[in-house]
Amino acid sequence: MTTIYGIKNCTTMKKARAWLDEHQVDYAFHDYKTAGIDETRLRGWADAAGWEKLLNRAGTTFRKLPDEKKADLDRDKAIALMLEQPSMIKRPVLEASDGLLVGFKPEEYEKALG
Repeated sequence: MTTIYGIKNCTTMKKARAWLDEHQVDYAFHDYKTAGIDETRLRGWADAAGWEKLLNRAGTTFRKLPDEKKADLDRDKAIALMLEQPSMIKRPVLEASDGLLVGFKPEEYEKALG
């Protein structure tokens, strides 16, 4: 089963879900802003995709952090920040039977799911 993780009102999430619907991909949606995210799953994503790709540094939540929280980031510190504030996780994260996609690029979805 394919599961897409993100935040309901995110524009990129809407595009990704529309792509899935248009391509008739059966999926479950997990809103990690309301339902949270499990630490084991987040660590698995960091192992698979790299914590640097997973951490949304461009988002408002990250940019509003005090400089000391943004300084000297490493895997464990980044994971702690994402667990504390899941909106710092790049969106969407798509778990499919054959892999993990972080972010939305139609060509990557087509390759993985098409």
